[in-house]
Amino acid sequence: MSTSTTPPRTTASSPKRSWSAVALRWTRPAIIANLVGQIIIVGTGGAVRLTGSGLGCSTWPMCEPGEFTPSLHDASSIHPFIEFGNRTLTGVLGVLAIAVALLVWTNRSRSLSYRLLGLTPLLGVVAQAVIGGITVLVDLHPAIVGGHLLISMALVAVSAILLDRSAEGDAPPVSLVAPRTRVATWLLEIALVPVLVLGVVVTGAGPHSGDSEDGYRFAFDPAHVTKFHAGFVWLFIALLAVLTVLVWRTQPPLTKARRVIALLAVLTLAQGAIGYVQYFTGLPEILVGLHMLGAATLTAGAARVPLALRTRADVDLSGKDATRA
Repeated sequence: MSTSTTPPRTTASSPKRSWSAVALRWTRPAIIANLVGQIIIVGTGGAVRLTGSGLGCSTWPMCEPGEFTPSLHDASSIHPFIEFGNRTLTGVLGVLAIAVALLVWTNRSRSLSYRLLGLTPLLGVVAQAVIGGITVLVDLHPAIVGGHLLISMALVAVSAILLDRSAEGDAPPVSLVAPRTRVATWLLEIALVPVLVLGVVVTGAGPHSGDSEDGYRFAFDPAHVTKFHAGFVWLFIALLAVLTVLVWRTQPPLTKARRVIALLAVLTLAQGAIGYVQYFTGLPEILVGLHMLGAATLTAGAARVPLALRTRADVDLSGKDATRA
């Protein structure tokens, strides 16, 4: 009598399934880290400018000819290290952007538009690295420096949108508010553009050029440009007040929308207060830096408002859109 033994079956998860589990677990943390990094680099870029370290490294991508990192010697100042620190943070942000791109793009259960959105931070970081180098090569021309900051604001907005999109499904969006509320929302978003642009012009006409020797500024009267900037800030506040009333009157109550708009109102009022205080106290560096950081957080908050006024099918925990189940 012969007996046959069957070896026990071994089950191993496929590489595709293993990667899906990794992506599902780490996509949102990576997107959050990317958003935080995009905001922080606005602050470190401001520190470079406000400490006069914009030309701390005289060339790019090297810090000095033949030297990638700044050298410490008796005659060295802190400026090269501040500038190189900001460049290093750009590298960290690049790693985060690569992680976001890989995690989002390889999730084939999501729509193409969402996956393409996941590539935007990486493309933006590459563009910013090049533009950052150009700012050094053109001795901190205010137009290039200003463009550098505005692109950072755009990346903050895209990163905030990507964060909210990561929690949505891919079914067509369904509005939760009346048409007039949607119009007020988009007017608010449009008003933010001249607020940011004129804020950059004000800074470009002010005393903080980024270097004590290269002080070329925009040929505008800072006081006059500041008034135009403040005018659009007040327009933004008025539109935000209108939108707040409309959302709070919407039934049934929109809990998420109320929370997002309340946060935006707090950020806006804080930013406005800092702006007026810095203007009447002679633009101290610390307040200018806080104002730049506040602009980034306000941009992120404003970018989330349109998404809070709509709904889509939630993303299923299996990684598939619930509408496709």
